Amino acid sequence: GVVEACLLHMLKRRAAGFLRTDKVAALFTKVGKTYAVAGEVCKKVQELQQQVESRKNQPNGQEPLKRQGSTTSKTPVLTPQAIKHIWVRTALIEKVLDKIVQYIVDNCSKYYEKEALLADPVCGPILASLLVGPCALEYTKLKTADHYWTDPSADELVQRHRIHGIHGRQDSPSKRPALGIRKRHSSGSTSEDRFAASAREYVESLHQNSRTHLLYGKNNVLVQPKDDLEAIPGYLSLHQSADSLTLKWTPNQLMNGTLGDSE
Repeated sequence: GVVEACLLHMLKRRAAGFLRTDKVAALFTKVGKTYAVAGEVCKKVQELQQQVESRKNQPNGQEPLKRQGSTTSKTPVLTPQAIKHIWVRTALIEKVLDKIVQYIVDNCSKYYEKEALLADPVCGPILASLLVGPCALEYTKLKTADHYWTDPSADELVQRHRIHGIHGRQDSPSKRPALGIRKRHSSGSTSEDRFAASAREYVESLHQNSRTHLLYGKNNVLVQPKDDLEAIPGYLSLHQSADSLTLKWTPNQLMNGTLGDSE
């Protein structure tokens, strides 16, 4: 939406199209006539729009049967918000939005008034540069409303495995232990159980979850517990809950599950 607002700022009426209500579509179509990259985006958008129209025209329940086994059945269902910004969104997912905006900036006199944002010698190139980062990302899975605690990173899963695996049963090394606390049938002490449980809870708390929000994390922060001991590297993190801020620090040895006989 923000990118669209920048693209529409003081757009010439001739470039926007006299009769077209979708001025962004008119701009992309006009640029696509002289810039092949934008032309490819126009084709993809037209294909997506045709798919949306065909879904609207299909009676409920018939489309999956007709397309069963075909590759087109895997096309994502576009939300109203995605359809609203389909031109910028498609260019972003195809990783060419920055190139298209840069082309528009380089040829701004064709499309914009002199006072337009993209015609500005400083602001125009800055906007194109800011879009390089988003265009480098892979939009293979969009975030859901509960993504903060349902999509742990690979590093966190490995860390959980490492901490839990040291104190859990070792009879099945190929199978990753469950994250839940299990009843022990061995002769392990309750202090070991408490250690394993607290370690698991801490690692899980490093990731954003439904109760706390991870504001800041920094590895290899040195802490000196006593004057006669050397400083210990560890993980420092700041968490926000509904009513408080919590500062946590844990030694790297505990994080890696290699505490051994250390105090």
